[in-house]
Amino acid sequence: MKIFFLLGCIMAALSVALGAFGAHGLEGKISAKMLDVWKTGVTYQMFHAGGLFIVALLMDKIQSSLVSAAGWCMVAGIIMFSGSLYALSTTGMKFFGPITPLGGVAFIIGWILLGTAIVKGL
Repeated sequence: MKIFFLLGCIMAALSVALGAFGAHGLEGKISAKMLDVWKTGVTYQMFHAGGLFIVALLMDKIQSSLVSAAGWCMVAGIIMFSGSLYALSTTGMKFFGPITPLGGVAFIIGWILLGTAIVKGL
């Protein structure tokens, strides 16, 4: 439980810092389109930091490995989805583009696992 609270705090803090960096450090250095890509990464990272808090809170209430698996899927999603968008927007390397959907799939699986755990556990 503590690990997901900690990861949620880290991801939320990083999201704020990366959002500020994008707004103040990248503006004028990358194209408006790539700045929007950066912002998408920040937005999804913050939403899923919140998801990690939900996972942490539910771990005490629902005794299921699905809850923990959901949390790890969200962590993987943040790294792959948001991380690839940060890399793509700052480097322009198309290599990072195909990684983004894998992170999106990890997010979707995480939410499905969490929902399944809730239905089964409550």
